[in-house]
Amino acid sequence: MLDELTYAKKMLQLGGYTLVVCGEGNVFVSEDRGIRPLLSLIGEEQWIGACAADKIVGKAAAMLYVLLGVKAVYAEVLSESARAVLQANGIVYDCHTLTEQIINREGSGICPMERAVAALEHPADAPAAIHSALEALKKG
Repeated sequence: MLDELTYAKKMLQLGGYTLVVCGEGNVFVSEDRGIRPLLSLIGEEQWIGACAADKIVGKAAAMLYVLLGVKAVYAEVLSESARAVLQANGIVYDCHTLTEQIINREGSGICPMERAVAALEHPADAPAAIHSALEALKKG
């Protein structure tokens, strides 16, 4: 397990990726910002038991990792609420920086994905809330 997490972390740091998920011979990488790459993996069983390395993991991403069934996550930046979700669901985690909350790209407030899942307790409710938030952002 730790070998896969170490591999994912090195790929994230050296490959210029924003997301790396690997396990059982499968590897997914993305250079795209935001939560969409992770959201696209939901429902794909090959990621159960995988390890992930991600630039930023807030509560929204943590809930998606629970749904994916990963066993370990490394985040360059991890929010307190994400840590609580990972911990509560038995997912091993490590991070470079632990922060109170994830801030939006403009630096003017909380990330819209974090806001979308703030009141949620069950990871199964996260995808619908995230999709709604993404649609709202698209509409401007």
